[in-house]
Amino acid sequence: MTTHQADDAGTCVTLSGSLTRLREFRSSDGDDAFTIVGDDRVTRFLSFDSRTRDAAQTMIDGAVERAQVRPRTEYYLGMTRLDDDRLIGFCRLGLTGVKAAKLGYAVVAEQWGKGYATDAVRTALGFAFGPLDLHRVTAAIGPDNGASQTVVERLGFVREGVLRDHVFTNNAWRDSVLYSVLATEWTEKVSK
Repeated sequence: MTTHQADDAGTCVTLSGSLTRLREFRSSDGDDAFTIVGDDRVTRFLSFDSRTRDAAQTMIDGAVERAQVRPRTEYYLGMTRLDDDRLIGFCRLGLTGVKAAKLGYAVVAEQWGKGYATDAVRTALGFAFGPLDLHRVTAAIGPDNGASQTVVERLGFVREGVLRDHVFTNNAWRDSVLYSVLATEWTEKVSK
């Protein structure tokens, strides 16, 4: 079950799935964000190196500020369990082009393998292809991140190819495997 909620101004977005809630970041999320983006086990799969505590706070403060920009260019949301409001990850839809978005997500290492990423991405896609009325969502995933590739494949993404030397992280260039899902494919997946 996925529910979407926004305040009258469309400023505050809360999305609930079966296991997770995606909510707007708050400035007080900095320490929890650091447990995610300050951990080499997590960031080795992301498009940036591990961050310091101050850099994690700056990241959160920037997301809080960008959430107020109109028209909105991203939905960068904190991921929590339904029974707890502390961050266990994040999920981001960066709006690009015409009716398109780039998807990104991460889960704190101690919560890997519990279905939180799959649930959060499913919830974000319901929002992308529902209220946001997008046509296409892409995800660029490191070739050695089999768990993340499984998440998107399970949710109907199609592998398009490899982006060579796509990101510079951990002092080296890294390829990314590009996946996409279209609104029609998502509708078919959901209706099954």
